[in-house]
Amino acid sequence: MDKSKIKILLVDDEPDVLEVLSYNLSKIGYQIFTASDGSKAIDKAIEIKPQLIIMDVMMPNMDGIEACEIIRKNPEHNNTTIMFLTARGEDYSQVAAFDAGADDYVTKPIKPKILMSKVKSLLRRLVNLDLNEEPIQIGNLLIDRETYNVTYNNKLISLPKKEFELLFLLASKPEKVIKREEIMEKVWGLDVIVGDRTIDVHIRKLREKFGDDYIKTIKGVGYKFVCK
Repeated sequence: MDKSKIKILLVDDEPDVLEVLSYNLSKIGYQIFTASDGSKAIDKAIEIKPQLIIMDVMMPNMDGIEACEIIRKNPEHNNTTIMFLTARGEDYSQVAAFDAGADDYVTKPIKPKILMSKVKSLLRRLVNLDLNEEPIQIGNLLIDRETYNVTYNNKLISLPKKEFELLFLLASKPEKVIKREEIMEKVWGLDVIVGDRTIDVHIRKLREKFGDDYIKTIKGVGYKFVCK
């Protein structure tokens, strides 16, 4: 993908942060847009349809976690990558961010070169994403990777991006045990540090929507998708 066609939305209530990020990213060749809080980020995302959103957590009017949740509910943003860049380093903040649909969580301060490397890595994963895989049909469950639609018992189920990717990964290899390491690599990427708790939260969310029968826990190893 041509860098000049990639749109990046920067969301932070500190003008200095927006200025530094805008300078470094525009120098590489990306199109840069900015917003000063979560509410404005939602409106701007609808307007420009960015490939990447880099967002702070703590902001006035609406924080980044809530904004991320709302953005993820819009099907137009299924393929938008969301990175949190924040001074909040607590575990619960990171879990909340990933649960809301974040792709990465980076704590400040971070050297510009490292941040630029992370941005390139996230965008590379987006470019390499294969959306032409055939839909998966297992029993009353239909998973369509191209449209990001999941139908269960003839009802359309809305899933956040990471829940969808996790479900698709497990269902693409039915009856095979998927190790936690593979889940981390395929769903969150090698550049993102994800704890077991984050994976467990997403598994729990899927079970709440589809029941306990589809996904089995293999203690100490990972998970297996069972054909009903």
